[in-house]
Amino acid sequence: MIEDVEAGKVWEALEADPRAQLCDVRTDAEWNFVGLPDLHEIGREPVLIPWQVYPSMQRNGAFLDHLQQAGFTPDTPIYFICRSGARSMSAAQAAAAAGYSRVYNVAEGFEGPPDAHGHRGSLAGWKAAGLPWRQR
Repeated sequence: MIEDVEAGKVWEALEADPRAQLCDVRTDAEWNFVGLPDLHEIGREPVLIPWQVYPSMQRNGAFLDHLQQAGFTPDTPIYFICRSGARSMSAAQAAAAAGYSRVYNVAEGFEGPPDAHGHRGSLAGWKAAGLPWRQR
């Protein structure tokens, strides 16, 4: 079972463990137009590996290869993040099934659920937690 970890706790884990990685599994369109977690404060960058490929939104068949190419090993602590926590959970489950033993899902993702007006980013997730992020 993959553990959901609140964004603030993920930040703490990334600060405390230099081996821990944040893997953003959103699409390139989301990275370009919505923004990215900004880890410069702790001397890091998120690892960008899409779970699905835009615009077809088909699963990235090379996802596990990309994890390996990024230098992740079976014992690398990997925190997967997407928009709301759904795709990142699927990515974490696939990584776990492939032998990665320290995988986690960022609860509520980068933007969290939509508010009463259908806007994301204010209720929960990375942005709502006030964690650093930037436009690309």
